[in-house]
Amino acid sequence: MRHVRSRTFGIGTALGVACAAAGTLALAPAATAVTPGTATLSFDCGSYGSGTATLTATQDGTAATISVSTSAITSPINIGAHSVKSTLTLTKNGSGSTTFSGSANPAIPAGSAVSTGPLNGTVAAGDSLEAASLKVVVFGITATCKATSAQTPGPFVF
Repeated sequence: MRHVRSRTFGIGTALGVACAAAGTLALAPAATAVTPGTATLSFDCGSYGSGTATLTATQDGTAATISVSTSAITSPINIGAHSVKSTLTLTKNGSGSTTFSGSANPAIPAGSAVSTGPLNGTVAAGDSLEAASLKVVVFGITATCKATSAQTPGPFVF
């Protein structure tokens, strides 16, 4: 009869594997979050109208995005996806400014509120950003909107 040797792993081996896995998790980049995730404010867009806007922010490291949905501007005609160029200017840390821009809008039916984004920008840990203005370009026509209220519940903090 032949003797079959089996291998068994002891507690020491199991602990070693567990420690290695924990070390790998500790080195993984930490998830970051912007607070608040959503804020509202009012915009005045001159002859294009005025109304409220909802801003939704996300963050992945130093990259951040902000999506904008506003009743301040409504589309008189159907607008295709990715055809609205937008630039959102935000007050940075109370004194400077930064911009988020892009043209990643969904399709917008005639008579509907304009939605745009995500608009892309760069942030640093601790940045506090509050919307100051929004420039929207559709079919070569530019609407510039100025914030007429502070963001509620407050600025985005990254």
